[in-house]
Amino acid sequence: MQTSETIHPDKLHGGTVAAKRSGIGAISRVEELDRGYLCIGDRANLALSFLDEHLFRVKLTFDACPDWTTTPGVLPWEKTIQPSREDTERGFLFTTKKLSVRIDAEDASITVTDAEGNVIGRQTSFSWDARGAVTGCFAMDERSHFYGLGEKTSYLDKRGESYTMWNTDVYAPHVPEIEALYQSIPLLLHVHDGASCGIFLDNPGRTTFDMRSRSDLFAIESKTGDYDYYFIYGPELKQVISCYTALTGRMQMPPKWALGYHQSKYSYKSEEEVLALARTFRDKRIPCDVIHLDIHYMDEYRVFTFDSDRFPQPQNMIAELKKMGFHIVPIVDPGVKQDPKYPVYREGVLEDRFCKKLEGDVYFGDVWPGRSAFPDFTKQETAAWWGDLHRYYTDMGIAGIWNDMNEPAVFNESKTMDLDVVHDNNGKMKTHEEWHNLYGMLMSKATFEGLQRHLEGERPFVLTRAGYSGIQRYAAVWTGDNRSFWEHMAMAMPMVLNMGLSGIPFAGPDIGGFAHHTNKQLLIRWTQMGALFPFCRNHNVGDFLDQEPWAFDQETEDICRAFIGLRYQLMPYLYTLFHEAAQTGIPVMRPLLLEYPEDQQLSNLCDQFLLGRDLLVAPIYRPDTEHRTVYLPEGEWFDYWTGTPYTGGQHLTVHAPLDTMPLFVRGGAIIPHEPLKQHAADQTEASLLFHLYGGAPNSSYVLYEDDGLTYAYEKGAYNLLRVEAECTGRGLKLGYEYERKEYEPAPRKLCFYLHGLDPDAVTIEGLERLAAKPEDDAEGWYVDERCHCVVIAVRDDKSERTIELNW
Repeated sequence: MQTSETIHPDKLHGGTVAAKRSGIGAISRVEELDRGYLCIGDRANLALSFLDEHLFRVKLTFDACPDWTTTPGVLPWEKTIQPSREDTERGFLFTTKKLSVRIDAEDASITVTDAEGNVIGRQTSFSWDARGAVTGCFAMDERSHFYGLGEKTSYLDKRGESYTMWNTDVYAPHVPEIEALYQSIPLLLHVHDGASCGIFLDNPGRTTFDMRSRSDLFAIESKTGDYDYYFIYGPELKQVISCYTALTGRMQMPPKWALGYHQSKYSYKSEEEVLALARTFRDKRIPCDVIHLDIHYMDEYRVFTFDSDRFPQPQNMIAELKKMGFHIVPIVDPGVKQDPKYPVYREGVLEDRFCKKLEGDVYFGDVWPGRSAFPDFTKQETAAWWGDLHRYYTDMGIAGIWNDMNEPAVFNESKTMDLDVVHDNNGKMKTHEEWHNLYGMLMSKATFEGLQRHLEGERPFVLTRAGYSGIQRYAAVWTGDNRSFWEHMAMAMPMVLNMGLSGIPFAGPDIGGFAHHTNKQLLIRWTQMGALFPFCRNHNVGDFLDQEPWAFDQETEDICRAFIGLRYQLMPYLYTLFHEAAQTGIPVMRPLLLEYPEDQQLSNLCDQFLLGRDLLVAPIYRPDTEHRTVYLPEGEWFDYWTGTPYTGGQHLTVHAPLDTMPLFVRGGAIIPHEPLKQHAADQTEASLLFHLYGGAPNSSYVLYEDDGLTYAYEKGAYNLLRVEAECTGRGLKLGYEYERKEYEPAPRKLCFYLHGLDPDAVTIEGLERLAAKPEDDAEGWYVDERCHCVVIAVRDDKSERTIELNW
């Protein structure tokens, strides 16, 4: 029997009618507001606010009084500035010390120029349809390069690509055509003719950044919600990143143990297995700080529980692990099992903590525990409740939590919550369609703040899969369910590099690949590379081949041990880079273009990277490969392993057998090391080792250090130790000085390794030449035959000291 559905318009006319699009039209006048300006258009208005000399905000609005509130991704920004203003027949000009913004009177286009009048950005149009989808088009040309956008596939430069911001659980192999993964960071960095700017669209609904469809324009579209963006001018890329992270927040200093090596599996399923794993690391002398517990530790996947059969005494297990120097990081997902006998679910229902439909029914979706409810983290009371639930873990001695499935992932056709679920948003209701990308960040925020409240002054560690702009304030990020493919190893470099450019400095992939079978070569090469990523974790599915460092043979174990050990030896350098990221937003792991913006060969170079500005890392990312080409930028560079100097501005073919990864040091660099430890708090030989490399007449480095565990550094308990080397006409003047010393380390030596000197031609005033490294606290200098360098050893008992070398 036919019904009226037979003559549905879509069936008769072959689909829906194409949506008609509207534009702003002409701008008739500009009104001054408390926080900016309102440009009055024929069909809509533009609200304009200047937050700084090189930062302004544009919001499309249909109201006479624009709403200046932001999403939780943006920090409160009380300050605005008042630019000079000039109104003409052609348009309206606003000028700060750094840039000028012209709103065209005829078509509402926006042109941004620098202080010299050079065009640095141009929005050609706005348009929208009846459903509220808004598109802004911006000018580009053949000299445009694009970076940022957080966790995306493909190469470093995003020109010619199109990406969607919609946090998505993607277990399928990550390939370039996948346009949405777990993180949505709607920051596009546009580099053009040496000048850099950023466009940050603060919209946590579905948005698209299209640099593919046209050669002269790129488009940024929002499907729903506000079209509200920030334009950030550099002109240097570092300045854009620093400004963006001032707007969205910067990482807090993590506990030092979180910078160590992490071992994980889906899953270590019992106390016996976890303890045996920890003992194996210590017996084999492979450094490790963290063991992760995946979902099988729980009682039928109920969060805030341990399975009483497989983990009968978790608190005793954690105490035993702590004695060995291990931290446990358990997984916590947002799905709460529907079970009236389960206290977390019962509390959540009775206290109105879960997401609902508008009509008042709790939303349920299937995840690991089966039918589950999801906390509404947009409610302050819910976030506090969820955070306080973590006392279950902190009372056991746990200081780190792993948030997964928080896109949120749901086992249904859409892979997430129904779009008509509503979030309370502290009384300013939003649908899930509008607020989707914020869910994971708000979960990690609630987790981080709950841990802070209950750790009695210790710093928490949170790891997350999903996030939005601002996630760096609360969590480290791993890149999700990658595969044990060489292609995924290679893709990890541009992915994590762009995450760093997008304000997320603490990130990394699963070493060895999560799914599929790894092999000996892949595990070795990935461990070599991963040991120098900001976040360093080996993780895989237990149904595939094991991939712990000793999983294959003795050679694999020895090479993995050496490179994990290298990470620990470089911990003072790493920790100082994390401090820099916390202070400035500049990433730990950097594309070469960030330090050498004038070098045209670097615009899309992403199979090598810089750790800080001084270490150049060039992994081997193909099987059966012992040679690769490495590009050295301008200046002098030294092979880290042999000390051989090379002139920059050239490509080298480097030999790298299986036990070697190409690693170079910038000439003039001073790289701090420490003796090899088995974990971050290991009390081994107390000394700091500074390796000095030639290549510059004067060199300096400032080391940051604190207790690595508490918030005492926020009250001033930290050190800044400056080391300087100055070439004189007849030698070298080496000196150190504590610019600040409010943290007291254990008694130690300072050892200076001087590369590239002829020991037979060197004399050092006031120090005795020794036959070998002194075993006690004796001072002097000697020759280290392993690294072919002169070593000066002195006690760290002075606030400053100068040592003169003559030759």
